[in-house]
Amino acid sequence: MKAASRSGVLESCRRCQSGDSSFRRRRLSSKKPATFTVPHYHLSNITKGKGVKRLRKVVASYLFIDGERRLPAISGGSHGGTLHRLLERTQLGCLFPEELVLHAALVTDAACRLEHGLGLGVGTKLNRQGLELDPLIPKAEQAELKHRGPDWSGLYQHGDCYSAHQRLAIVDPDSGDQPLFNEDKSVAVTVNGEIYNHEELRKKLVNHTFRTGSDCDVIAHLYEDYGEDFVDMLDGIFSFVLLYACDNSFIVARDAIGVTSLYIGWGLDGAVWISSELKAFNDDCEHFEIFPPGHLHKSKSRGFRRWYNPPWFSESIPSVKYDPLFLRHAFENARLFLIYLYAVIKRLMSDFPFGVLLSGGLDSSLIASVTTRYLAGTSAEKNWGDQLHSFCIGLEGSPDLKAAREVADYLGTVHHEFHFTVQDGIDVIEDVIYHIETYDVTTIRASTPMFLLSRKIKSLGVKVLISVEGSDEIFGGYLYFHKAPNKDEFHREPCRKIKALHQYDCLRANKATSAWELEARVPFLDKEFLNVAMSIDPESKMIKKEEGRIEKWVLRKAFDDEERPYLPKHILYRQKEQFSDGVGYSWIDGLKAHAAEHVTDKMMLNASFIFPYNTPTTKEAYYYRTIFERFFPQVISEVIIHLRHLNLPITSITEVVVLICSVQQNSARLTVPGGASVACSTAKAVEWDVAWKNNLDPSGRAALGVHLSPHNV
Repeated sequence: MKAASRSGVLESCRRCQSGDSSFRRRRLSSKKPATFTVPHYHLSNITKGKGVKRLRKVVASYLFIDGERRLPAISGGSHGGTLHRLLERTQLGCLFPEELVLHAALVTDAACRLEHGLGLGVGTKLNRQGLELDPLIPKAEQAELKHRGPDWSGLYQHGDCYSAHQRLAIVDPDSGDQPLFNEDKSVAVTVNGEIYNHEELRKKLVNHTFRTGSDCDVIAHLYEDYGEDFVDMLDGIFSFVLLYACDNSFIVARDAIGVTSLYIGWGLDGAVWISSELKAFNDDCEHFEIFPPGHLHKSKSRGFRRWYNPPWFSESIPSVKYDPLFLRHAFENARLFLIYLYAVIKRLMSDFPFGVLLSGGLDSSLIASVTTRYLAGTSAEKNWGDQLHSFCIGLEGSPDLKAAREVADYLGTVHHEFHFTVQDGIDVIEDVIYHIETYDVTTIRASTPMFLLSRKIKSLGVKVLISVEGSDEIFGGYLYFHKAPNKDEFHREPCRKIKALHQYDCLRANKATSAWELEARVPFLDKEFLNVAMSIDPESKMIKKEEGRIEKWVLRKAFDDEERPYLPKHILYRQKEQFSDGVGYSWIDGLKAHAAEHVTDKMMLNASFIFPYNTPTTKEAYYYRTIFERFFPQVISEVIIHLRHLNLPITSITEVVVLICSVQQNSARLTVPGGASVACSTAKAVEWDVAWKNNLDPSGRAALGVHLSPHNV
């Protein structure tokens, strides 16, 4: 058996047979091709780049048997099958230039195919029929998401399924390692999240024995008693994969709104992949997409089913009318108030230090106030004392820093104030895009200061943060709601916004914090609180300046207590500032100026050809998009670049391009939403004001005629 290339021959390192994951390259003379005793070569890492896996798993395996070239195996998921067909069509044989191969790994069985596993908050590779496993490979993938859970790594295999888990220990750090099992281990669960009502659920499972004190330990036992219908019983944030060993079936589920991140992918071999982040399997799946919030996926039916079906989801206008009298308002608001208190308090469940993100705006100030007032008697107070820690970040002299400092003094929190410069933010833009996995402009603007703040908080030993995501969507808090034409649109727009939160604010909150080993909890997105808030007649939420009703008037009025104030009046009625604005107006201006230095007018003229999907319309958007594409590249351009080294005829190159275009798409870019937006609106709401069409920008200052410090884009 012989294998040669024009530039040299790569010899597989025999240390691989003993489990050593390091690889060695040895160049041999092309004049005298070497003869090898091993029957199979697994060639990978075709390209390399800073922080980018690129085409690491584009693998071609060649075998000479009795003097004939054969292609016994091509592995590598999304690109493997494509490359297999590509090579057969172009008749490249086993001739590879030296530049194409960075390492060779020995495979002892020519007929086997190696597949790559996942490491994540939740990660599972399922239905691997007849394929062998190399335990080093899932561990390598698991390391991609170690930042999400540095406290423990779990790896589990059953038949043709396996899961990898990175744990961030919050509850029961001593015994809550995953996967979690039922009594006879016929049910195995890998989960990312927190189940706030786990103690209540344990009381219903009187015939079960729990192995750990973890809040997620109830999931396996609930499945035994209630089947898949148990998901709606969970009160919390979660993404999990549950494997039932008796019939080798599995279910996957995600929380109601999508506070925890989750993706699903499919391989050419029929495998199903589940991951908390794209980077864990970007190179391994033929196609992947966002796992929809409020859904579960069953292996038996291979379909999705929505388990979360609240009344507001249909976007029908609530029929219960509010009585305009003060007493009726007070009654409804009191009900809302009590549920809100519970939504905050139950999120104080933690065996580690916690704090609140305090920007000095209405939402974060209310959370800090409620937490401070009702901290006594909670497990958090018993473990960490009765003085709350609050955290804020901003540019020097920013509106948020001043307001947060005042609220902290009023509430008596231990306040931590951090400053950053525009250059500090620009320096981490690439890291932010890598971790948040988006090119959406407003998400990147807001994620960058949150990313920097999370890094500071981590250094203080805190693990849990209470955050504010969801309030503006529920109550119509964004400034563009001032232009809502009627109550019907005022209700439908929040419905649209809440449904998309998993692609915007929830994505930011989850990934910006988990990048630094933290967990964000969001009381405004509590299921019960959300149902009550969305049942309010939207007429009561409408902004009416002539009546003194500004944005989020319902929420402000609920906490306007004259006898025992929660907040100073001017804080309670402070105008909405989007996080990316409140940290300092020069932050967005600085980003735009920086992008303009890197993106030319000529580049913008070709934007629709370079990026036909979600074409960037501003230089800032173009700049972010180019960074995203480096981390999650499209296959076509990469393959063409390297095939040109082979000196193939032009007709062969053309044939290759047509082939790849017909089978390959960039799944990563499809996970990012698009469309026109002003002040964080949906594209539908842009229609509310004709002037907005010429002033599209997600900044709150783009709401001309509303913001106190407007600007023209």
